[in-house]
Amino acid sequence: MVEVGAKPETAREAVATGEVRMAPATARLIADRKVAKGDVLAVARLAGIQAVKRTADLVPLCHPLRVTGVDLELTCGRDRVRISARVRAFDRTGVEMEALTAVSVAALTVYDMCKAVDRGMRVVEVRLDEKRGGKSGTWTRATGRGRPRTR
Repeated sequence: MVEVGAKPETAREAVATGEVRMAPATARLIADRKVAKGDVLAVARLAGIQAVKRTADLVPLCHPLRVTGVDLELTCGRDRVRISARVRAFDRTGVEMEALTAVSVAALTVYDMCKAVDRGMRVVEVRLDEKRGGKSGTWTRATGRGRPRTR
């Protein structure tokens, strides 16, 4: 585990996104709240938020952080569910892993709740879109500016 004790605590923020692609009929069931297991978007949202809080338990060598906020949005399209997670903390290391874990677990929850009606679903394009704070500053996928430094 990387030593972070000497690093200053600063505001940190990360945004991750991903999608679950599916048959249009499955997306309609989700949008109409007619999936047998329940309200897919609500349950997946809660699962993603819970995953943020458990990231250090799930990802080896990931530091536990004091998360100050999580915004998790799931939107249903014609043949997909889009997932976006924004995670904030005031700590010594970034929240990228927490944002990525939120999206991943929310996507897996969508898959789990709908697999009885659509085995062909795909979890795709889980990625970090933005990060802010700390020594490496700001980076956004859209601009490619402020690329995080590599060791």
